[in-house]
Amino acid sequence: MDQFVDRDAELDQLAECYASESAEFVVIYGRRRLGKSELVRQSIADRDDAVYYQAVESTAPNQREQFVETATAQFPSLRNVRRDWEVLLETLGEEDAVVVIDEFPFLIEEDQSLPSRIQRVWDMKLQETGMTLVLVGSSISVMEEKVLSGSAPLYGRRTATIDLKPLAVADAQQFFPEYDPETTITAWSIYGGTPYYLQTIDPNQPLGTNVQQSILSERGLLYSEPEFLLRTELRQPNTYFSILRALAHGRRTPNEIAGMAGIESGSLSTYLQKLRRLRLVERHIPVTESPTTSKRGRYRIGAPLFRFWFRFVYGNQDQLRILGDDAYEELVAPELADYVSPLFERLCQQALPALIDRQFQDVGQWWFKEHELDVLGLTDEGLVAGECKFTSKPVSEGILANLERTASNVRWSKEPADGTTLYVLFSRSGYTEDLTDVADGRDDVRLVELSELLTTDSSS
Repeated sequence: MDQFVDRDAELDQLAECYASESAEFVVIYGRRRLGKSELVRQSIADRDDAVYYQAVESTAPNQREQFVETATAQFPSLRNVRRDWEVLLETLGEEDAVVVIDEFPFLIEEDQSLPSRIQRVWDMKLQETGMTLVLVGSSISVMEEKVLSGSAPLYGRRTATIDLKPLAVADAQQFFPEYDPETTITAWSIYGGTPYYLQTIDPNQPLGTNVQQSILSERGLLYSEPEFLLRTELRQPNTYFSILRALAHGRRTPNEIAGMAGIESGSLSTYLQKLRRLRLVERHIPVTESPTTSKRGRYRIGAPLFRFWFRFVYGNQDQLRILGDDAYEELVAPELADYVSPLFERLCQQALPALIDRQFQDVGQWWFKEHELDVLGLTDEGLVAGECKFTSKPVSEGILANLERTASNVRWSKEPADGTTLYVLFSRSGYTEDLTDVADGRDDVRLVELSELLTTDSSS
């Protein structure tokens, strides 16, 4: 059975739009598999004035015919109306209907003039009604270009936008409530916060068994998932595959990525730009620098499942076949802690503002020359410096000493003169007695338990 988790804020926002007496135009978009369709279906489940139409790849006349077929269940009068989008929407506007068009990009593919025509009927007729029009799309590039951008015909018409994001780890945990904190964080680091991926997990089976069956086995639901999604979004995916593989293997700078991917570094930025638009790759910079002027950007895969797939599945298919049911133990388990570490750091960054009672301006990573901090929070009272250890050994006093040394190298132009640095340690395997004693005696050191990362209200 499908699980519907969280999304309360989005459901409330949609309910407000539906209840409004004036015309509402809502755009919902985000990466595939995040549950956009399920969200809108849930939002209209109890309404008898709503039309939900899921567009398909078909001819324009066929699409209009299917829309009418769907809509006449609620509004029989539509059967006698001319099969023209403007006329159809105008008729539904007169009924103050809620109209949801899912996978809107499929309609644009067949009729490029559609956004202009919707704009015309909206301006001339619909905005005077009590109608709610909801356009939903997974192709982020099409939604941005044809609906959201300043040059799009529909620009300025929307009254609400929902950019659906992956679930936070605390919400993802509801798919496997019996897992302990370490296993939960590991599961999130593999599957991410995408509901469709999380639903493949059998909470009564160990995590390794789930990964083996859903991702590493040829029969697994997610075995070809990243490849399938990339092939639907990209015309020539092979170069992109090489770049994603380099990123999954820890290459972070343009030179490192181009070197491992075997492409000219000059042409790399075009590919990276496209992957960023698809929200598969993120650029990040030292948290003390300006996003617009910093030249020290690093890149990483944003979606955990893609990172896992390009690290352990892509290029290893023959080996996975030979290893069979032993693939997880042989290939993944020995490298798992190393794989999870960077994602553990991201979780610690996300949780920091909920854990520390300070007013944060920004949180992220920091690096300069050979110095690097896993977590750095910028606050009105000074810096919050953090170290994350996803290792099998407890964290000792020496790690705190290193953290203090590294943090002393940070230069932040807005740091208050009387600012104090707070040191925060995150550990998979707890803390040694000597470090616990030190932390007990100091008010500028905080030791965080894994379970605390799962109870904070942080977005992923």
